[in-house]
Amino acid sequence: MNLDAYISGFVDGEGCFCVSFQPSRRHRLGWEARPSFSVSQNADRAELLFAMRDKWQCGFIRPDRSDNTLKFEIRNVQSLVDVVLPHFRAFPLFSSKQADVESFSRVCIWMHEGQHRTIEGFMKIVKVAMNMNSSGKRKYSEDEILNSLQSGEGIVCATGNRGLT
Repeated sequence: MNLDAYISGFVDGEGCFCVSFQPSRRHRLGWEARPSFSVSQNADRAELLFAMRDKWQCGFIRPDRSDNTLKFEIRNVQSLVDVVLPHFRAFPLFSSKQADVESFSRVCIWMHEGQHRTIEGFMKIVKVAMNMNSSGKRKYSEDEILNSLQSGEGIVCATGNRGLT
């Protein structure tokens, strides 16, 4: 069995590529961008979650109280760029969820390059992220975020360094 292909197939059905936004007083523009890759499974069938964590050497597994499953999640931008994105370039998803992977990839790369620290870059990230996961619910609308951006020299993001750059 090819574990990499199996992972992609499983993620196609049970995975999520997401960029969420949260108001933040710690961030100069007043918002924090949070990219996240996750996949869930019932606890009694979670072997693949542990296999993924062990293979990729990043992320964490936690209980998801919303549906009583376990969730394997990666939020660190460096790990997303170095591990997750190359996997899904080599083993793309079969469904239309691949479009979300491509948008997610652009956002992660832009954040890795530091584009999220400028108002122009942050706006670009918001616009791309808001077109992902069309069936999902968002706490804040694109207009709400873009219209409320505070002027400043830049913005920092939680990327495994406690939001400091």
